[in-house]
Amino acid sequence: MIGKVISVNVGMPRQIEWRGQFVRTAIWKSPVAGRIMARRLNLEGDGQADLVGHGGENRSLLVYQLESYRYWQQLLGDTPYEMGRFGENLTVEGLADADVCIGDRFRIGEVLVEVTQPRVTCYRLGIRMKRPEMPSLLVQHGRPGFYLRILEEGTVGPGDPIERVVSDGAMMSVVDVDHLLYLGKHPVDQLERALSIKALSEGWKDSFRDLLQAQRDGHLVGNPGLSQDVSKEPWQGFRKLSVLSNESESADVRSIVLGAPGGESLPAFHAGQHIVLKTPGPDHKELIRTYSLSGSPEGDRYRISIKREAQGVGSGYLQDLLQPGVEIDASAPRGTFVLDMESAKPVVLLSAGIGVTPLLSMLHALANSTRDIFWVHGARDGEHLGFRSEIKRLLASLPNAKRLTAFSRPGQSDVFGDDYNWTGHVTMDAIKSIQIPKSAEFYLCGPSQFLQSMGDSLSTWGVFPDQIHLETFGGSPGGASTKPRSGTQGDQEFQITLTRSNRVLHWTGDRPSLLEFLEDEKIPVQWSCRVGVCHTCEIGILDGQIEYAPAPLDAPATGRLLVCCSRPKSNLALDL
Repeated sequence: MIGKVISVNVGMPRQIEWRGQFVRTAIWKSPVAGRIMARRLNLEGDGQADLVGHGGENRSLLVYQLESYRYWQQLLGDTPYEMGRFGENLTVEGLADADVCIGDRFRIGEVLVEVTQPRVTCYRLGIRMKRPEMPSLLVQHGRPGFYLRILEEGTVGPGDPIERVVSDGAMMSVVDVDHLLYLGKHPVDQLERALSIKALSEGWKDSFRDLLQAQRDGHLVGNPGLSQDVSKEPWQGFRKLSVLSNESESADVRSIVLGAPGGESLPAFHAGQHIVLKTPGPDHKELIRTYSLSGSPEGDRYRISIKREAQGVGSGYLQDLLQPGVEIDASAPRGTFVLDMESAKPVVLLSAGIGVTPLLSMLHALANSTRDIFWVHGARDGEHLGFRSEIKRLLASLPNAKRLTAFSRPGQSDVFGDDYNWTGHVTMDAIKSIQIPKSAEFYLCGPSQFLQSMGDSLSTWGVFPDQIHLETFGGSPGGASTKPRSGTQGDQEFQITLTRSNRVLHWTGDRPSLLEFLEDEKIPVQWSCRVGVCHTCEIGILDGQIEYAPAPLDAPATGRLLVCCSRPKSNLALDL
């Protein structure tokens, strides 16, 4: 016997009010009297609100220690906590995070369990503890708690003895594994050791594989085990590129080919990525625009395709400006909307209007592929259908490709069956007409209304969310922020340019972080911990300087920032 159960705690998801909004969470756990059944996925009467970070077979039960309760009470000067305060299912005596190893097995009452991973703390613990910094403190102080996998179901109750029945041979403690991912040092031998632990959950193994590969490649910058960005950006910020050609593709689209001024080859990119251009605008103010790369990712040049928008200032200006010989500042290829080249699944490239551009790059990347490929594109008519001969040529080289081109308003010269084979907008009926399987990977790009409609329709049809990949630009209303400039005395005002949303906002210093500023502006940003631990909020920074408060546990790579704990020190251009 190495410990005992002090309290068994359960709680179902509930809605709470936080920062003027409602949050669904199951962090509120309460002790139960008597014995309770532990099933494969959780305790009876217990649930999880966020199934991405909690729950499932690898995270059936969360354990936290009475010793850690006492530690935090003394350190923070708090009154004694009620059991379940840290959101745990089992409050235990013994089983310190530094002593328990991933892969250890314990008998707790009637239940046989296995340790699978440290706890991943999110902002909800900060809400429960009334201390936003708690997710970071748990990692820094080596007291995260851990998850259990249930191997044999049974009942568990307060006072049950805890016996270790198997000790894992790799002997990496919960704290060792937690610090290996979050605290900056990632030795190869320790990463290999962690990956040898059979019981370690696959999510953690994926992070360690990314870290190990970066170490072996000699490209360990930032934390690739946490970063959501899949690109290896060949340069930071902006560099000069030369315009090599400017050619018409349709009534309102022109393709611009860019090359290195010295004539050397440009680095390859991932099909689906984009670049950001920066140039003085027609009113002499800085103009920053984002464009998908529409050519072959293996070429030595970059092609972008610009649609002239009736109400847009930048598109027409750039179409006219970018003539051969002109040099322009450009970012490296970036973005996570990329084709999975390792998959053998059928692939659907589904677009509307100028949304065709990143999918055209994917079609180039699929040259000579034997995968089932479905090309589905919607345009107004033949006059507005770009890349016609290029698409036909690429599809003709693919043995298992099908094409559906929809014209919403066909012109008199458009020939059904040749120029197009569907009348109207792209709909689920159109998709079903060419026998697209639900098991396919779907890549969608186009106007926000198109993405919303098609995404919802595919989900209703039965396509799983992880099979649907979306990309859009300029989805938020344009123009400057209308927030009142209510900064405190001494605060500086900065301009925040969101390159992918085509918005310019004004920072006045009255928010504690960029995350809260963007939330107030209704700009969607992914996040989880809110204090610089998890890197969920990591994005690219094209230009400008920031400062951190608090400092992240493991800083992102140059050219990246954590939105949740950063503030601007100058004007910024963000890849958002």
